[in-house]
Amino acid sequence: MNLENVRMLEFPQKGDERGRLVIVEGGMDIPFEVKRIFYIYGSDKTVVRGQHANRKTQFVLINVAGQSKVKVKDGKGNEIVFTLNRPHTGIYLPQMVWKDMYDFSEDSILLCLASEHYDPEEYIRDYDQFMLMIEKESQ
Repeated sequence: MNLENVRMLEFPQKGDERGRLVIVEGGMDIPFEVKRIFYIYGSDKTVVRGQHANRKTQFVLINVAGQSKVKVKDGKGNEIVFTLNRPHTGIYLPQMVWKDMYDFSEDSILLCLASEHYDPEEYIRDYDQFMLMIEKESQ
């Protein structure tokens, strides 16, 4: 899978004098049905989270508060860095891309929507192994 499938998403938002409301619906605003939701907060600016690829799971990441950066690699030497800093936008990450989340602001809350239930067996946590798998897929 290459990086052309990674993309920013903008979610519908409504609001008035009472505040803003952001709407995110699985299968409509994101390209999968959500099976798992988790969020990351309290990470220091120097911490790198993620550092893995997934064989099956797709993700949408949304910084609902504060900001963070996401570096996405395809295992072929290409990478893209996204800054998540608006609560009505997110990044879609298909399976088989390497992801690093970092540079968290003090108030960062990074919401993660996943297409699959947690299965540690489908995580690839070694970048060299990930590159070998990508190379094998290309042949």
